[in-house]
Amino acid sequence: MTMWYTFDFIDGDVYRWTPAGDTGTATYDIDSTYRPRFYVRGARETRAAYERALEPHPSVATVKTVERRPGFGESPEPVTMIEATTVDAVPTLARQTNQVALPDELRCYNVDFSPEFRYCLETNTDPTPTTRLTTVELSLPRARTADGKLSTVTIDGETVRGSQATVVDAVATRVAECDPDVLFVNAASVIPRLFAAARDEGHTLELGRGPHAATYQTLAGESTYHSYGQVGHSPARYNVPGRVVINRSASFFLRETNLAGCLDLVERSRKPLQEQAWASIGNVLTAIQIRAAQRRDVLVQWRAWRPESWKTMGSLYTADRGGFTFTPDVGVHTDVHEVDFSSLYPNIIITRNISPETVRCDCCSTADVPELGYSICDRGGYLPDVLDPLVSDRDAIKDQLEETTDPTERARLEGESAALKWILVSCFGYQGFSNAKFGRIECHEAINAFARSILLDAKDQLEAAGWDVVHGLVDSLWVTPASDRNQRPLTEVCRTVTDDVGIRLEYEGAFDWVAFVPKRDSTEGALTKYFGKYAEPTAAGSAYKYRGIECRQRSTPSFVGSVQKALIRTFDQYREPGSVIDKLAGHIDALHAGRVDPSDLVITTRTSKSLTEYTQATQTVAALQRADGLYDDDQPAGSTVEYVVVDDDKQGHERVALREEVPSTYDAEFYATALIRAATSVLAPCGWTQARIERALAETTETSLARWA
Repeated sequence: MTMWYTFDFIDGDVYRWTPAGDTGTATYDIDSTYRPRFYVRGARETRAAYERALEPHPSVATVKTVERRPGFGESPEPVTMIEATTVDAVPTLARQTNQVALPDELRCYNVDFSPEFRYCLETNTDPTPTTRLTTVELSLPRARTADGKLSTVTIDGETVRGSQATVVDAVATRVAECDPDVLFVNAASVIPRLFAAARDEGHTLELGRGPHAATYQTLAGESTYHSYGQVGHSPARYNVPGRVVINRSASFFLRETNLAGCLDLVERSRKPLQEQAWASIGNVLTAIQIRAAQRRDVLVQWRAWRPESWKTMGSLYTADRGGFTFTPDVGVHTDVHEVDFSSLYPNIIITRNISPETVRCDCCSTADVPELGYSICDRGGYLPDVLDPLVSDRDAIKDQLEETTDPTERARLEGESAALKWILVSCFGYQGFSNAKFGRIECHEAINAFARSILLDAKDQLEAAGWDVVHGLVDSLWVTPASDRNQRPLTEVCRTVTDDVGIRLEYEGAFDWVAFVPKRDSTEGALTKYFGKYAEPTAAGSAYKYRGIECRQRSTPSFVGSVQKALIRTFDQYREPGSVIDKLAGHIDALHAGRVDPSDLVITTRTSKSLTEYTQATQTVAALQRADGLYDDDQPAGSTVEYVVVDDDKQGHERVALREEVPSTYDAEFYATALIRAATSVLAPCGWTQARIERALAETTETSLARWA
C-alpha cells in the first residue's frame, strides 16, 4: 500500500507524495477524482431552495440527500451533501446558505477542515510516514541590510555569506543534493524572501519537487488572535510542492516535544505533518475527535451553537468554580512528600463517563455529579472512548521510559509522552471553550466538581493517616508528617485512595525541603510559586524543583534566572538569609563591573498591540521602535520581541537594543533591581521583603565565602 505523507492542491488536482526517506527517491501520483464534501441540515423545503440556488454554481460537482447523525446521541436524519470541485470552494458554498435562509433554518457541517486533513479524512488515508524523513534547515537573518539584499543564510548550521546570488545558489544546491522531505525554517518569511531574491537575480529557485518545484503557495496570511486574555500572532503559512515546510518559530508541538512527538500525533489525528506542525493543542484534539465522529457517522458542526442549559442563580454559583486549591502554608517545610493523581481530569472523564451527550441527558434523572446534582447517562459517551487510548498509551510510554537507557529511544518516547500530555491537559479546558466543536460547559463544570470531591477525600484520608497537608493544587498534594500522630506509609495511603476513587494516586517522591512563596502584595501563599530540594536527584539529574518563580518565567533574562537558581543552592547549603544576601551582592557587583555578557540579559516579551496602538512609552514600545527601523516585516500584535535594556533613563528607542543588534552595554541598575526581585522570591518564605533585602545590601560591609562561592 502506498503511504503518502503530504498533499498539494494544484489546479483542482491532488498531488500525493511519498517521502524520499531511506530509499532516497520521493514519488508522487495525482488524484483527479477527489471531491471534498460538506453537509447542510434543515427542513426539506428550505434545503431544496438552497439546492436550487447551487445548481448553476461552477464549484458544485454533485448534490444529493444522504442520512447522517447531526450529533452524538442523535438519530440519523436526511441532510444535503454537497460535493465541491476544490477544497477552497467549500466555505464559499457554505456561506451561501445565508442567501436563501435565516441562520437558524439551515446549519452547515464538515465545513472548516484544513485541506490536507480533509483529504485524509474523506479518503481514509493515513499520512503517517513509515520511513525516516530527510531534512534541511534554512535560517535567514531578520534584520535587513542597507541595500535590502540577502547576504547571509544558515543551512543545516553552516553559515554562507556573500552576494544575494551566492545565497540563493547555496540554498538551491543544498536542497537539490539532499532532496529533503522536510524543510525547517526559522520564520514564515523565509520562503517568500528566497523566491523574491531569486527573482531579483534572474535565477530559478526550485525549493519544491515535481512539475511545480519552482513555485510556492500562500496557504494562509498572518493574523492576530485573543486567547485566555492574551494576544497572539499567527504568522503566514507557505507551502512548496512535494515537501513539508515547518516554521520552527510557530510550531508549538515541535517546541514542546520533538519530531517523534509530532509524528505520533499525525498517526492519531490524521493531520499530515505540515498541518500538525502549525496546529494548536485544541486543533489536534479536535481532529482526533472528528475522527471519532466520522466512525460514528456523526457530522461536525461548522459554528458551535450549543447553548448553556438553564440554571438558577444558586446552581450557577455552585457550578462556576474551578478545580481544587488549598492555600499553601507559606514558609520552608522539611521532609515534604508529593502525591499526584495520574491524568486526573482525563481519568475523571473516562471513569465518570463525562461527555457532551451524557451529562444532563434527556433519559436519566439521577444526581451523579457531586454538589451539582447533574445526571450522567448510562450509555457510553464518545469522549471517554477518545481519551481512554491516549491515557493508556501514555501510561505505557512512561513505563517504557523507566526501562529504556538507549538515548535515541528515550528521545522518541519522551517526545511521544510530551505530545500526549499536552492533548490530555487540554481535553478538560476545551470542554469550556465556546468555540469547541464538541465542547459543553456542563461537562467542564462536572469535571471540576468531581475533581474537588476527589482531592478533598484524598486530603481527609491523608490527614487520618497521620499526614499534614501543606499545599494542594488541582491534582497534587504536598504533605509532611504530623508531629502528634503516627503515620501510615504513604504508598499504602495512595493505594487506598486509588481503590476508593478509581484513579491512581501516585507517590511522586520526597523533598528535603520545599519553600512556598507568598504573594507579592500579601502574606497569603501564592498557589503556583514554590521551589524545593529533592531528597534524591530525578532520573534527569535534577536536584531542585522550581515552579512559578522568575527562573521559570519566559520573560526572565537567562542571567537573572541562573542567579536565582544559584541563590537557591546557597540557601540550601547554608539555610540562612545572610549567605544568600552575600551571594546576591557578588552578582550585583559583577553587573556593575560590566562582567556580565549582554546576551545573557535579553528580555523576551510578547506584544499586545502594534506599535501605533501603544499610548505609553514602555520598554516594549522602545523595542518596537527599533524593530521598525531594522526589520523588513512589521511587528504585529502578538509577536515576540527580544531586547536588552541599555539605559532605562533614556527616552524612545535609545532605551533598549534588540538582540540582533548584539548590544555591548546594559543598564546595570535596572538588572540589579531584577536580581533583587528574584532574590525576594527566594527569601520571602523566610519572611524577608524586598525592602529588607535592599537594606541588608546597603548595610553589608563584610562578606563571607558564600559571596564568592
